[in-house]
Amino acid sequence: MSTVRTVLGDLAPGEFGVCDAHDHLFLRSPRLPGQELDDVGAARAELAAFRAAGGTSVVQWTPYGMGRRAADLALLSRATGVHVVCATGLHQAAHYPPELPDRLAGRLAEVFVSELTEGIGTSGVRAGLIKVAGGFHGLDAHARRAMTAAAEAHHATGAPIAVHLELGTAALDVLDLLCGESGVPGDRVILGHLNRSPDLVVQRQAADSGCWLAFDGPSRANHATDWRMPEAVRALAEAGFGDRLLLGGDTVVAQARSVDGGPGMPHLLRRTRPRLVAEVGAEQVRRILVDNPARAFAVDWRQAG
Repeated sequence: MSTVRTVLGDLAPGEFGVCDAHDHLFLRSPRLPGQELDDVGAARAELAAFRAAGGTSVVQWTPYGMGRRAADLALLSRATGVHVVCATGLHQAAHYPPELPDRLAGRLAEVFVSELTEGIGTSGVRAGLIKVAGGFHGLDAHARRAMTAAAEAHHATGAPIAVHLELGTAALDVLDLLCGESGVPGDRVILGHLNRSPDLVVQRQAADSGCWLAFDGPSRANHATDWRMPEAVRALAEAGFGDRLLLGGDTVVAQARSVDGGPGMPHLLRRTRPRLVAEVGAEQVRRILVDNPARAFAVDWRQAG
């Protein structure tokens, strides 16, 4: 039976509810000095605010080595009643100390599988997806190694692979590698940030693979998010891809949290949802927030620990 692997255990897809399909409660990176998400109290308040806005589940895409705080995720999920999914995987090399990717070389797939099936460190929390990243209009050697390892881990466990697309680019290169060379089924791949490069032709080509398109990061003035997203969602739905769409907030710095004066997770439901309802109707939006994530993150797990 397919289940969603949350930080508190496996969950029936029908219980997943209204989902923020790409966000972060904890995150740190050398590229974001002084802007870390590492405050447990703020994370709890943000989850509570999301819950009060009608949210039920959050998928955290923070991968290996970027401050996931898996044990705290479990405590926060239990305290707030919000289902939380944690990621394994590896981001771009720039997000790590130079020695870390080299230290993991040759055993990336082993690490990913272990975190999916046995748990992250001593936390007892198992990851529910694999997060990797492409580059700007291409894939460097680090990205190819990480994606190849992610594909191997997928084949061993069934876990979905979520991909950060740098400024929304290289979607087709990612699909060529994961689905073409590595044999990952399209419906096990989630492309993040595709809306940051609002090319409807590429979006439809990507959707043709059967993958999921995550329209994440609304409220960002420097990306084509809020103001271009509704028309893209409508165009994809009208083209028959309404069952492949996901929505996420992608809060990556402390100042973006609602509890710190930013839009945060509640923005997805308070502002983005009604705008999309006006564009494509309430039923389509319900599918994007409820039905689609339940299918995207549900897995018939193999090698379950």
